[in-house]
Amino acid sequence: MAYTTINKSTDHFNALAYSGTGSTNAVTGVGFQPDWVWIKQRTGSTPSKIFDSVRGASKSIKSNSTDGEATNEENGYLNAFGSDGFTVTAGSTGSNDVNASSGSKYVAWNWKAGTTGSGTTTGSGTGKAYSYSVNTTSGFSITKYVGNGTAGHTIPHNLGATPSIIIVKNLTDSSNSFWGVYHKNAFVSQSDPNVIYLNANNSQADDVNVWGNSSVTINSTSFSLGDYNGSNGNNDNFISYVFSEKVGYSKFGTYVGNSNANGPFIYLGFKPAFIMFKRLDGASNWFMFDNEREGYNSENKRLMADDSGSEADPGETEILSNGFKLRFTSGNVNGAGGSYIYMAFAEAPLVGTNNVPCTAR
Repeated sequence: MAYTTINKSTDHFNALAYSGTGSTNAVTGVGFQPDWVWIKQRTGSTPSKIFDSVRGASKSIKSNSTDGEATNEENGYLNAFGSDGFTVTAGSTGSNDVNASSGSKYVAWNWKAGTTGSGTTTGSGTGKAYSYSVNTTSGFSITKYVGNGTAGHTIPHNLGATPSIIIVKNLTDSSNSFWGVYHKNAFVSQSDPNVIYLNANNSQADDVNVWGNSSVTINSTSFSLGDYNGSNGNNDNFISYVFSEKVGYSKFGTYVGNSNANGPFIYLGFKPAFIMFKRLDGASNWFMFDNEREGYNSENKRLMADDSGSEADPGETEILSNGFKLRFTSGNVNGAGGSYIYMAFAEAPLVGTNNVPCTAR
């Protein structure tokens, strides 16, 4: 049984569906002031856009692209963080990415960080400036840092716990700057982790120089970098999103597929509000599900982090009171013997003190 110190998961993560207006739109109902907002149009082929409070409102990056950071992006952007949500508005050519009119639907995934600070990085090479926002209760931090181009550069994450997932993006340079993802279950050895790319459907790869080759450091205070332009280009600006696991609130793990409609059940210890998973040993997309959009077992609608397509209803995943279950035989999500990683956040824990009922959808 999963006991948790986070009785109300929605104080730290919440998915929110909203409709576009075509003009400035104050979206409320998140339940807290979000520090990381990931927005995707459900009804059209538009990029996923990511915003955070450390970089500041109006600055966007796209999860399905190597593009660098854009300010006041031409096709719409988030221009303010609010106490219960955020405001989205049109850019110079329109608002389709975040706020189109005529019945357009969107989903926003929202995480809270909160405690801010700044400092100078350590490790090999010249120390560089960094700033951060961290939530040690939920195990989430955002750190903006400057690269130094030297393998062994270390970035503080301020979580006080060893990360399970690290996501890094070059903000300055879009040339050869894939989103680098570390997952605790994707490694040659614990000191030689593999890398997966958030913006691509590639299988995991032996990390050449994203985290470093021979003496990778990922511990309760910091993570190390190689000399890859996408994670540590000299004098480039970067953003990192880092997660440590919290019982009853978040879980980051792996499962093996069986190519059967009665697929594997993944126990989480909570009813999930958000799930994202990806095949490690073969090409596949990053599949995303949540508890906010329309669709019920086994018709939960999916979006993909590395693809701009609208949501679809392939019946791949059931959201349950204590985990999720695969109901699709595709190799993308449930190939026989396939190895998959996932990240999940709770709608409600199984055991806490808030007495939230945990029923399946």
